[in-house]
Amino acid sequence: MSQTIEITESAQEYLADLLSRQDVEGIGVRVFITQPGTPYAETCLAYCRPGEEEESDERIPLEKFDLFLEKHSVAFLEDAVVDFNADRMGGQLTIKAPNAKMPQVSEDSPLEDRVNYILYSEINPGLAAHGGEIRLIQLTEDNVAVLQFGGGCQGCAAVDITLKQGVEKTLTERIPELTAIRDVTDHTDTTNAYY
Repeated sequence: MSQTIEITESAQEYLADLLSRQDVEGIGVRVFITQPGTPYAETCLAYCRPGEEEESDERIPLEKFDLFLEKHSVAFLEDAVVDFNADRMGGQLTIKAPNAKMPQVSEDSPLEDRVNYILYSEINPGLAAHGGEIRLIQLTEDNVAVLQFGGGCQGCAAVDITLKQGVEKTLTERIPELTAIRDVTDHTDTTNAYY
């Protein structure tokens, strides 16, 4: 069993109380991180009814309920703490996951994590000087990375040149599985609408 995440005694009591109000036998809590390893990482807790957990989840049996950790989030939940502090207003559940935004990628990491890692560690620092940034919006089934240019990049006349020459070259050289790069605002290709 992993000691990735700590759920304090008060947090376990609070969560167990919330779960008991759901009136679902065997309901647990699932923890996952959206956009792990990026500045936009969010640590989420959700009810997990029996059968809603993923086969690859890491199951941690606690005294009053089971905790499920989403497989790709486990590395980013290292040293995470879920706590509950009671106060006059009822209290507050806090989640501290100091490694949620830390890039942790290897050759085995999901394609999305590897694209984000290169964007945030190599490409965006260079664009930041111009107030710009690029975010991965989606990966299509045929491994096309759909990117969104933000900040100073949005509406910039050089976006096409920057995208085609710089960003695309960097990403496709580093991640050969990518078949193409597209800007989310590129409406010239009508075969695949992104909205």
